[in-house]
Amino acid sequence: MATTSKTAARAVAKSSSVNVGNKPTGKTGKMENSEFHEFFVDELKDIYWAEKHLVKALPKMKKAATSTELASAFEKHTEETNTHVETLEQVFALLEEKPQAKKCDAMEGLLKEADSIIEDTDAGTMVRDAGLILAAQKVEHYEIATYGTLIVFAQNMGHTQVSELLQATLDNEKATDLALTEVAESFINEQAAAE
Repeated sequence: MATTSKTAARAVAKSSSVNVGNKPTGKTGKMENSEFHEFFVDELKDIYWAEKHLVKALPKMKKAATSTELASAFEKHTEETNTHVETLEQVFALLEEKPQAKKCDAMEGLLKEADSIIEDTDAGTMVRDAGLILAAQKVEHYEIATYGTLIVFAQNMGHTQVSELLQATLDNEKATDLALTEVAESFINEQAAAE
């Protein structure tokens, strides 16, 4: 993990430094052979893994939900996540890279936490729904942070189309987070507190 952090720090430092050698700086070229570009593609592989595994986890969360509102939100989120996977495949194509998933330790941990919430709460309760919303929003916040950073990376490398595709996904992630908050605040949290 420390090696990855050092590589990331070097990549970010290089992206903001003066052009050295034949590598273009962030806003003047694609940087296909740069360490920063390689780091960017590696992070795309990470979020690709995350989205693909989230597609598998959301139906389980839907099944565990007590309220029909939350179950519907998870169903909608599953459809949107499938679109996110397809969008990432478009991004890889634009970058002339093979769509490849690299295990995302963060998402794996968040999805394990969601499983634990299901195991640790009683079926048919609003406490479980409140916990599922918590787990889902942790996932959303991770994705929001990741996509936000990837957009800035893409912009710095002049990948305008990639940036636009990632921005559409980021906007959707923010809308999903807001929708989950609305479901929680409409009645779930209040009823969970009364159980």
